[in-house]
Amino acid sequence: MSRFLGEIRQLGYVVHDIEAAMDYWSRTLGVGPWFYNPRVPIENYRYRGESHQPHNSVALANSGFVQVELIQTRNDVPSMYRDFLQAGRTGLQHVAYWTSDYDADLERLQREGFKPVMNGEVGERGRFVYFDTEYHPGTVIELSEVAGPKGRMFDLIRQASEGWDGSDPVRPFPDLGKL
Repeated sequence: MSRFLGEIRQLGYVVHDIEAAMDYWSRTLGVGPWFYNPRVPIENYRYRGESHQPHNSVALANSGFVQVELIQTRNDVPSMYRDFLQAGRTGLQHVAYWTSDYDADLERLQREGFKPVMNGEVGERGRFVYFDTEYHPGTVIELSEVAGPKGRMFDLIRQASEGWDGSDPVRPFPDLGKL
């Protein structure tokens, strides 16, 4: 376990073709089922202090306790994902720590010198922030709030992976408003 913020709960991969990536992860690696959203509704998105409207497709699945996130950018909005791709990279871009006390953890990390680069919200109590921590590819740190509907969705995704038999490998994201 990390001494930093507890366990790493998510590995975030930036890919060029999310459908091919879901197929590879499910068929070759046996990870699934994937919960896929072709256009994640990100609110209050900011990159380096400026507001933008990103269009990102995201797929989530668990392998045991760890969630795997596949991300494909669909527009050219400034983001750490776009920076990663423009540097000629694909694959692991970030690790995420989950928190139910987002404000306290964010304040502590900023006091310790961590600088936010990208942040936004996905649904009620689903805030996220990425810090300027990429010391080598794949080491960006994300702090992700997992309280409320987003936390319940993440629980559902983990439960669906337990004993998954390979059927129905790609499923739509649950409606956060109904969780």
